[in-house]
Parts: sequence; C-alpha cells; structure tokens
Amino acid sequence: MNVGRAKEIAESMDMVNVTYEGTPVIIQHVDEATKMARIYSKMDPEHEQEVPVLNLIEE
Repeated sequence: MNVGRAKEIAESMDMVNVTYEGTPVIIQHVDEATKMARIYSKMDPEHEQEVPVLNLIEE
C-alpha cells in the first residue's frame, strides 16, 4: 500500500479491510516522513505496533 492511501484509510470513517501479515488490522496513524503506520489488530486492540506502510494490504 502507498502512504497516501494509508492516510486516506486512517482518516476515513469507512471501515476498510486492511491486513498486515494476514491479520485484519486498523490503521491509527501514518507517518509520511518515515513511511510507517501505527496499527492494531482487530482481534487484539491492545497490541499496537509500528509497521512499514508497504507491508499493509488493502483487501
């Protein structure tokens, strides 16, 4: 996924299906400078992590 699309999804009120390593996730924030996204798993909202935007897949 590219940074622009990740930002759109993070800022959108719509529920967009995004996965990271096969796990459905929610994008909280996207850092354009580092091209990293703060995400959490839909099944485990307590587990937040920073991942490269390129590793996110829009279903």
